[in-house]
Amino acid sequence: MNPLLGVIFHWLGGLASGSFYVPYRGVKKWSWETYWLVGGVFSWLVCPWLLASILTKNPAAAIGSQPFSTLAWTYFFGVLWGFGGLTFGLAMRYLGMSLGMGVALGYCAAFGTLLPPLLKTFMPDIPVGETLGQIAATFPGKITLLGVGFCMIGILVAALAGANKEKEMPSEEKLKSIKEFDFKKGLLVATFSGIMSACFSFGMTAGEPIGKASVALGTDELWSGLPSLIVVMLGGFTTNFIWCVLLNLKNKTGYQYLATQATPEHAGLVAAGGDHGGGGGAPVVVDKSDLRIPMLGNYFFSALAGSIWYFQFFFYSMGHIRMGGSNPDGFGFSSWTLHMASIIVFSTMWGWIFHEWKGSSKKTYTLIVLGILTLILSTIIIGYGTYLKGATGGGH
Repeated sequence: MNPLLGVIFHWLGGLASGSFYVPYRGVKKWSWETYWLVGGVFSWLVCPWLLASILTKNPAAAIGSQPFSTLAWTYFFGVLWGFGGLTFGLAMRYLGMSLGMGVALGYCAAFGTLLPPLLKTFMPDIPVGETLGQIAATFPGKITLLGVGFCMIGILVAALAGANKEKEMPSEEKLKSIKEFDFKKGLLVATFSGIMSACFSFGMTAGEPIGKASVALGTDELWSGLPSLIVVMLGGFTTNFIWCVLLNLKNKTGYQYLATQATPEHAGLVAAGGDHGGGGGAPVVVDKSDLRIPMLGNYFFSALAGSIWYFQFFFYSMGHIRMGGSNPDGFGFSSWTLHMASIIVFSTMWGWIFHEWKGSSKKTYTLIVLGILTLILSTIIIGYGTYLKGATGGGH
């Protein structure tokens, strides 16, 4: 266990998650469902198997050694997480990258962090280190929960900054930076997305026996979460694949995977948020008279985005191990909070770069800076609490 290294890994994961949507801005004349599925193949299938095959010992054997119940629960939570991923794109479409991620991940942080130890109170056999009561009974636990509390405050402040921005910005300015800005609709979508996305944390918890089996086969503990990721991501792939194919059929966009020219009705599709179901970020207007599809470029940018997206979970699994995982001498439950906080920080950075906060008042800027600083402080407190837990062996 190494909490400092755990925090660093979680911040690297947050950088990947907060940045993954940027390459999609280079995609031209593909609908959202097309580039989301292409990127997702790399996120949910290619990268999980490739990295696990390189860094772990026989991931197929580790997975195959598990009882059906372990695999079923891990996969099931992955399917639910997939719904969160789908609506996550919509949240960014209506709220922008910085605010959309901030609100959705706020709910995600709360549910994903606190529910596992809370559920252990009523379901003692689930693979979670301690109950919420046991955590709160120790001094290191109190420090760590204080950090979680600061994280929630930081998320609330960031959400207030977004609400303030929505009131201040003139309509034309909103449409310049975020094509379909809608705070109320975005808030509802982000709430659903955040709750469903928290199921990823549950999936990794359910899949911890896979990691132990991988260690038994000779895998270094640092990489032991990667085989579990294969099963969770397969669940996410199932949800996203079905939805994207349905949209391909509905919108008649299935031809785009192989076509070198767009049909006239799809020629005006924009990067990072097309005309159909999902997407986010500021739109990039393209020439509607040009029907050529840059197929090689589209596949490259979609694959790059998908691969970057996977690396948030790659680093999350490593950070979770270094924070203690389900080890009673650690606070693995705090991993989700650290992950969410770091994503919000980096997604807000991209929001500034893409001028999503342009036209906001000094009060709004102050709020978002205060929110980000509070989130950074929360990661320091959580890391310190986890360090104390390891140093004292979990004592009072």
